[in-house]
Amino acid sequence: MNTFHLGNGAGFSGDRVDAPIPVLRSLIARGGPSAMFFETLGERTVALAHLEKRANPARGYEPMLERLLDPILVDAHAHRIPLLGNWGAANPPAAALAVARLALAKGLPDLRIGLVEGDDVTPLVAGGQLPVHEADAGLDMGAWSLIAANAYIGAEPLVEALAQGADVVVAGRTSDPALAIAPLAHHFGWRFDDWERLALGAATGHLLECGSQVTGGVFWDPGFKDIPDPANIGFPIAEVTEGGGLVITKPEGTGGIVDLRTVKEQLLYELHDPAHYITPDVVLDITQCRLEQVGPDRVAVHGLRGAPRPDTLKVTASFEGSWLGEGEVSVAGPNALARARATADVLLERMKRRGLDVRARVDLIGVASVHDDDGGSLWRGYNGPEPQDIRIRLAVEARTRDDADQAAREVLAMLCCGTAGTGGARWRVTPRILTRSHLVLRERVPTRVTTLTARDMAAREIAA
Repeated sequence: MNTFHLGNGAGFSGDRVDAPIPVLRSLIARGGPSAMFFETLGERTVALAHLEKRANPARGYEPMLERLLDPILVDAHAHRIPLLGNWGAANPPAAALAVARLALAKGLPDLRIGLVEGDDVTPLVAGGQLPVHEADAGLDMGAWSLIAANAYIGAEPLVEALAQGADVVVAGRTSDPALAIAPLAHHFGWRFDDWERLALGAATGHLLECGSQVTGGVFWDPGFKDIPDPANIGFPIAEVTEGGGLVITKPEGTGGIVDLRTVKEQLLYELHDPAHYITPDVVLDITQCRLEQVGPDRVAVHGLRGAPRPDTLKVTASFEGSWLGEGEVSVAGPNALARARATADVLLERMKRRGLDVRARVDLIGVASVHDDDGGSLWRGYNGPEPQDIRIRLAVEARTRDDADQAAREVLAMLCCGTAGTGGARWRVTPRILTRSHLVLRERVPTRVTTLTARDMAAREIAA
């Protein structure tokens, strides 16, 4: 049976940099055709990358790219296991160059790097040429400055890069499932109108895209849903057969678990309509899906269906929004709750007295925070056991950085002007990113694929 093994090495930007190592070792031990993909982008991640690129044109790609690839690049190349990722973020050419430099340092001048470009459609949004997605029709961004707009491209340009012999494929904003569809379509020769096969690929990508979420991460709830060795949780591997079989598993000797519960949770993750999950390559229908535990840490997926892909691609436009100011300070010991409440009231009163143009809230971490409202209803009405210590968090939203900074700094004054036993003050200010979704006809997003050796990629930079 023709089986392709597909491993995942990252589920988000900042994921564990040692996670890809056991995945690659497992793929090598299994033998046969295989690939690995890395999903490192979110809407906010892309926006922050664009801001980083503004400050430094050589940056704006996945900051952990080199750390992720360094321990696996040589062995992956030696065993002809392609690596794909949307590491490019706002700057795919710079990411490709970073891979080239790493390859040269590893003695791999002939490693072929496929660069996929074209997802940046900022001029179309800036010119008001794209309709707003119906879900965001009520969002008015007129007061905010556009950072960038990126379309979610599909698997076809990634397949083109693989067909050109790429050992590493670097892209920007792709759809998550496209990173899995591409190596599968390339290996099996799938047509891009074979909706059943593409649905199989999309489901594979959807199950693997978040890394350890399908192997017990996020699922883990000690005492209720336990997993073994969570500090060594294994990242997932899919076994896909030419006949349409799909099994989700993980490397031997790693922690975590793959069972019906973990796969069900990930399968339903972010699926607003199980009958109509839209991707750039296919519309996935999981309403007839069946799961089967076929062995320890092995779950088979059956009954996937596909429908024709949409004529449009989703575009996420990001805007520079307001500023977030955060300040924290702690109280501890007897009567901590009363002192925390008094501190919170003083902080809110200080916002008014100084006339700072902010929207403010205070959370008492350890009493009530995640589920509270801006008025602090839960911590004001709390009558449970007296906590031994409480972390007081002031959060403000402001239109200017200065207002956010001045408000957040008020926690510092509580060290001398506050209650007894107050300490550990910290504050920071960060920009807030606002997003809005648009739609674009796919023919208005022409992609470009360039595949060069590491040597030639580096030489092109020197020539430029």
